Amino acid sequence: MTIPPFIFSGIAMTSILHNSAASAALQTLRAVNSNLSDTQSQVSSGLKVSKASDNVAYWSISTTMKSDSKAISAADDAMNVGASKVATAYAGLESTLDILGEFKSKLVTAKESSVDKAKVQQELDQLKQQARAIATSASFNGENWLSTDVDDIYDGRQNEASVVSSFTRDQSGGVAVHSLNVDLLGLSLFNTTGGGLLQADPRDLDTMGGLRFDRLDGARSTYTAGSNTGTGPAAFQFAFQFPDDEPLTFTDDSELAFDITIDADNPADPISAPYSDGQTTSIVIDKNMVDTVLGRDDGVISSAAQYASVLNYALQGSGAVATYSSSSAVYITHTGIASLDGSSMEISGVTATDLTINDAMADRAVSYGSRQSSLTLDYKHFTVMDDVVASMDFTVDHEATHLSFTREDVNRILNVDNGTVSTSDEMATLLTTLLDRSDITIAANGDDAVEITTDPTVHRKSGEKSGIGFYNVGVNIEPVPTLDFMSVDIVSNPGKIDSYLNYIQVVSDRVTDAAATLGTVQNRMDMQSNFAKSLMTSMDQGVSTLVDADMEESSARLSALQTQQQLAVQSLQIANSAPQGLLSLFN
Repeated sequence: MTIPPFIFSGIAMTSILHNSAASAALQTLRAVNSNLSDTQSQVSSGLKVSKASDNVAYWSISTTMKSDSKAISAADDAMNVGASKVATAYAGLESTLDILGEFKSKLVTAKESSVDKAKVQQELDQLKQQARAIATSASFNGENWLSTDVDDIYDGRQNEASVVSSFTRDQSGGVAVHSLNVDLLGLSLFNTTGGGLLQADPRDLDTMGGLRFDRLDGARSTYTAGSNTGTGPAAFQFAFQFPDDEPLTFTDDSELAFDITIDADNPADPISAPYSDGQTTSIVIDKNMVDTVLGRDDGVISSAAQYASVLNYALQGSGAVATYSSSSAVYITHTGIASLDGSSMEISGVTATDLTINDAMADRAVSYGSRQSSLTLDYKHFTVMDDVVASMDFTVDHEATHLSFTREDVNRILNVDNGTVSTSDEMATLLTTLLDRSDITIAANGDDAVEITTDPTVHRKSGEKSGIGFYNVGVNIEPVPTLDFMSVDIVSNPGKIDSYLNYIQVVSDRVTDAAATLGTVQNRMDMQSNFAKSLMTSMDQGVSTLVDADMEESSARLSALQTQQQLAVQSLQIANSAPQGLLSLFN
């Protein structure tokens, strides 16, 4: 009997070598177990990407960001340490300002002549020791910004303290830890090698080799001692008394005449020829002039003021003017002729016709005044430090040339390396090179003087038109403390109380600036710390988005996979029971 082919297609084949149903069930169970393991890992760890194999890109990003977040957290902790240093120094400066304010009030008290200065000095000494104690104790974790030990506090490579401010990663992947630098030069109250805010500033140029002088109030002048302009006739006015016992009356026949010569050269001056005889003006005063000036018709001058008015009218264009004083003195004063080099005045040929005048109105010999053509500097050695610029105007006959020099200039001109002008010869060399003028002679005069002289063949002006000196002398870093806080002594130096007051004001301003600087540093560190915390939060949120598991979804999947696992196990059991029927055929 032949069985139709289609009947075989519906008959299941049983093999003793291969159980296809069991293999399929096993494969399903394995897949379910793998998914179940992954889901159980997500549920237990809370991460959907916990290792590189889960998602290489996300795992790499999250690992880097977690590392950066830890670095930022460490930088924030370091900033907190730095902020404590800043706060400690700021507290010390605030206390120092209180000390300086009290110190100033004690100095003001000492101005009273009846006050016992010795007792006040005792109080000042206690305040000084308290300031020293504040500086010494303003230390955090062994670091002190108010009491320092810097070899050269003006050297920017040595005078910086730093605190961690941030951690950054650039676009190329490079990482860096940034620091905020604090300049100890502007903070230190006491430095072992000098330069602290409560110490004399060693950069002080003192008299700058004699280019200025010490004033009684402890400050520096802005000009050279002895460099005042030459004196001329304006300092020796021709004066005479108005006849106060009776009016001065001009008739039709009256006349007062004299010649006035202005700005003749002084033959004694060592100037080259030709000499100028000056400008001579003939003055004639009559009744008509008196009436014109005074608005009268009787020719009467009844006061010194009226006398000066008439003379002033007559002197127009002469280079002189007339003035008067309340004591009935009438003055003829030199104003000068701008086109002439001389500075002199002479009255000659005085005549009075039908007029009685005071004997003081008589011929006056020429007055040339003194010619200022040389200057002596009281030399003192000095050193120019880095970043210090000295500047001034050198003036000859009221014409100025601006000069300035630095440490580099001193070293270059004098061929030294310490910025020091050590001798009067070196001072003369420095000024000669800076001025570079053939009409000026500069030479040392002994160990403590430098002579500066103009060439009289070039500079012919005399009297009040002449002059030589250094003006507008200044230093870019000034005002600087020229005294030392710890050496203030009103008992030994009772005349320096005003100087001490000025000094305390300068010091107070500097300590105030230092406190303000720390205040800005505190603000910046607070902002940076707040930003670091916000940045870490943002980074944590970003990493969470990439690698954290959705716990609700994972829990639901876990429950489903557990059910699938149970079904797969049952399926495998059923598939494995099928060969048992085959064994029954052989029993």
